[in-house]
Parts: sequence; structure tokens; C-alpha cells
Amino acid sequence: MTTTDQRPLGSPFSASSTAQDIVAGLDLSGRTAVVTGGYSGLGLETTRALTAAGARVIVPARRPDVARTALKEVKDCEVVPMDLTDLASVRSASAHIRDRTGRIDLLMAVAGVMATPERRFGPGWEGQLTANHFGHFTLTAELYPLLAAADGARVVVNSSAGHTLTGIRWHDPHFRTGYDKWLAYGQAKTANALFAVHLDAVGRRDGVRAFALHPGKIITGLQREMTLRDQIDRGWVDEHGHVVGEGFKSPSQGAATGLWAATSPLLDGRGGLYLEDCDVAHASATGTPMDDGGVRAHATAPDEAARLWSMTLAATGATPITR
Repeated sequence: MTTTDQRPLGSPFSASSTAQDIVAGLDLSGRTAVVTGGYSGLGLETTRALTAAGARVIVPARRPDVARTALKEVKDCEVVPMDLTDLASVRSASAHIRDRTGRIDLLMAVAGVMATPERRFGPGWEGQLTANHFGHFTLTAELYPLLAAADGARVVVNSSAGHTLTGIRWHDPHFRTGYDKWLAYGQAKTANALFAVHLDAVGRRDGVRAFALHPGKIITGLQREMTLRDQIDRGWVDEHGHVVGEGFKSPSQGAATGLWAATSPLLDGRGGLYLEDCDVAHASATGTPMDDGGVRAHATAPDEAARLWSMTLAATGATPITR
């Protein structure tokens, strides 16, 4: 996949489409989905929409009691304890899921963190790269046999326009020479996009296709590590926490692009693409405003994706997925 493939397809949906719009008329009976973060924010909207369309949904959750409470009215949904920053926990959850189902049709990596204080996990890994990328990489690798067993599985990874902030910092990916919470977030979101690029390259032989996406600007629990003052200063909310920023979506609208990625027939036979507003995003030039949309070349480059894949395999010891 190259940036020349990053051209909108003329989707019938748009930035204003909701989760309910995407699944209206769809029958997902017999399909099994795994949705990380599927109990709050965009993940909760995703779980609700998938189950409403007939899918069975498994929700790995760092806070399983909170997840079960949030999902108590949702049918055909199972919560599995899992912490993305603890790879032993990821492997344990994966083993439980493998024991419970013979295939996975959809794996949706919705959980994430943003602009967090400096945190270290494992052997000193930077926290946002660990939670957003290493954890999802390991989960996908452990569940890959179930994806390959499905008939045309899709993996959907939530990235962000934040990927425009930086490519992979090969010289210092774990910020050992000084921490910047926004660059760390940007790197993690670039990693999410590159993960989808290489996963699609290695998975397509098994019918496993992968996509990354920008869900749009939405105020959810993702901003929980930011102060109210920080959000006010950025023009996102007022002093009462009400959304006032231009172009912000509702959580249901924010979940729509991921659901479109998971179900749209327009994406049959395609993969490794970066999506936004329920369509394929255009390629954007370095230096253009983040809010203009699109995807930077550094987040879709196959050589960068392959290099990140190798680095992540070495770091995590995840089960290799080879061509």
C-alpha cells in the first residue's frame, strides 16, 4: 500500500453519519467481534451497534467490573479481564478467548490513552506506545489463528490525526532523553497506522485485512488525563466542560468510521488503508494543518511499517505472523 491508494471511494456515509446509520439493515448474526475498550466512549457505541446487528462481542477490559456494569443491558456480550500495558494479561485474555470461540470475524482496537503523564511499563517502555501499540500488537498476534479461521476477517485499529505530530522516533522511541506527552501520543498513533499497513501485508494471504482510522474529534474518556484548563485553552470545551470546539463529533458519530471499516463492502479486496469520515482518507502533505484531515506518508510507508513490526516483535516476544 502506498499513498497513491489513499483516495476516497465515494462512500454513501460521511462525517455526520452515526453508528446506527452504518449498521442499519446489516445482519451480523453468527459473527464474532473482539472490541478493546468496548465499554466506554467510542468502544461502547461500537459494541452496542455490533450486538444490535446480531454479532456476538467479546470485550477485553482493564476494569472488568466497570465494563460489566456499563454493558449489563447489552445482549450477546462477554467481558474478559485484560490490561493492554501488561503483556502477561494480554496473553491470558487471548488464551481465554481462544478457549471460547473458534474464529474471530472482527478485531477492533478501540482502547487507547492520550497525552498521559510519563509512565513506564515492562522493561521501561514508554506508556502510550505500550498501551496503544504493543498491547494491541500482542493481542492480534495471539488471536491471529482465529482471524485466519474466519471467512474474510477484518482488523480495525483506531489511530488519530495526532499521527501528524511525528513519525516513529527510531533514535529514541521510549523517550529516554526527555518526555513529551504529545509527541509520545503522536508516535503511538503513527504506530497504530503502520501496524495496520504491515498486518494487512502479512494477513491478506489468509483473508485477513487491516485498516487504521481517525475517528474524528470527540470528547470521551480519552481526555481523562488532561485538565479542564488544558481543554479550555485548546478551545475544545467551555468552563463547564461542554463541547464548544468546531467540528467535534458525538461518540456515535465517532464510532461510525470504525464500524464502516469493519462492514463496508466498498472495502472488499482492499486493506492497509487509513480511513476517516467513513471513507478512505486522502494523502496529506507535511506541514498542512492537522484539522485539514488526511494521512501523512510516514504513517503509510511500507518500509516504516515493516521496520516497526520487527522492532515490536523483538520487544514483545509476540507470536510471529509471517507471510
